[in-house]
Amino acid sequence: MTLKEFRVRHFRNVVDSGWIKVQRVTALVGQNEGGKSNLCEALYRLNPFEPQAAYNLDEDWPADDWGGRDRAATVCEARFEVSGTTAIADLFRACLMPIEQGSQSAEAAEAVQATPHLPDAPDTFDLTVSRKYEGPAVASAAAPAGHEFNTARLTAWVEKHLAKFVYIRDYELSGARIELDQLASRQASVSWAELTNEEQTILIVLQLARLEIQDFLSKGASADGRTLRSFDKRQASAYLTNQFARLWKQKSVRFHIEIDHTTLNIFAEDVGLGMPVRLNRRSTGFRWYVSFAWKFTHATQGEYRNCVLLLEEPGIHLHHAGHSDLLELFEELTAPREMNKVGGENTIIYTTHLATMLDQAYPERIRIIEVENHHSKVLNGMVSSQDKPMMVIESRLGLAGGMSGLLGNRQTLVVEGGDDAIIMQKLSGVLDRSSREGLSERIYLFPADGASKTPMYAGFLVGHGWDAGVLLDSDEE
Repeated sequence: MTLKEFRVRHFRNVVDSGWIKVQRVTALVGQNEGGKSNLCEALYRLNPFEPQAAYNLDEDWPADDWGGRDRAATVCEARFEVSGTTAIADLFRACLMPIEQGSQSAEAAEAVQATPHLPDAPDTFDLTVSRKYEGPAVASAAAPAGHEFNTARLTAWVEKHLAKFVYIRDYELSGARIELDQLASRQASVSWAELTNEEQTILIVLQLARLEIQDFLSKGASADGRTLRSFDKRQASAYLTNQFARLWKQKSVRFHIEIDHTTLNIFAEDVGLGMPVRLNRRSTGFRWYVSFAWKFTHATQGEYRNCVLLLEEPGIHLHHAGHSDLLELFEELTAPREMNKVGGENTIIYTTHLATMLDQAYPERIRIIEVENHHSKVLNGMVSSQDKPMMVIESRLGLAGGMSGLLGNRQTLVVEGGDDAIIMQKLSGVLDRSSREGLSERIYLFPADGASKTPMYAGFLVGHGWDAGVLLDSDEE
């Protein structure tokens, strides 16, 4: 089941968001207090990874409509697409019945399911999941002609197949030493969701390295065991180094796992420097990426596989070059299963204020959050009439303050890059000097950062209604 769009109502400063279309990767852009986090929190509670998460009428109802509080109000609804005739046929067998049988008992309905009179399963099928302030999520769908869905059965089928929502606000990893016996005790006594981010990340590191805590601790009790543990540590260190190298492009780093009795330390060594240092002495941005890369890339193979990941301000501590690595990682996390190298077929929705966390090749992923009369309004596009959200968009396009107005009063031609702009200007100059017609002075040449980045410029120009075009050459890009 793939999330296609969602709608939030009656939740904090969101009176009615309207339907927000979702891509495999979707960026929510807007000012502080605009409602980006509120949208994520409302969507998260539709089917939360932490089952105790729920709406709270006394905390979440819009403050300017306090007298209108309604426990039966729908907070969030989302539309999903079920793909594949096998899955849809299973859905029909489990939940569908002819209309005339709708009032029969459960036993009679089961007998109807065994009959061969179900409609053929299409390639795709849409259904809606909604949740009110009180009560569990409920599923609904438009049934094929002559049939109807048993709501209880449909909801049960959806509950079994619906992706969990994971809301991530904290990525911080201190890199401090960990006592494995204490971690093992915590792991045995609380659920995954109750572990701290630090504890979760260390457990994932051990899992990736194929190390089991109790086995590691028991090996420390004998000389032979300690020898084997030494080999385990070397193998684990090499494995983590190779995995991280695929995700972090800014410098080459080796990881060293060291365990003395029950104490675990992780060291990171810059290749060429020759001196490892404890992870807690590395920069905040580096530790952030270590935690994110290990937790959210590889954990998607297990705890978070096929989940909808809601990420608050990812990359906030990273250099701009790290943002490029992070966007590439998003592509891997959301790739179809047959192409996926690092995780499940996840959907990612993230909030950002950072221009470089927007991929120019995919302007269709941008959703702008505006504020009108203290309430959130969502635009399924990349052009807003409000200055604050547009600052991020214009910064990504390289537009300085006031420059957008200049371009709007001229004819703008977007070319693939600086070389293309220079060539066009040179050709125009040659034509002018030979008494032939060159480019008009009204035409402003605007270089994009490669052909793949021109769609965002095109979307920006079209959204503003400017007299503009895009010039591409004939190479494969």
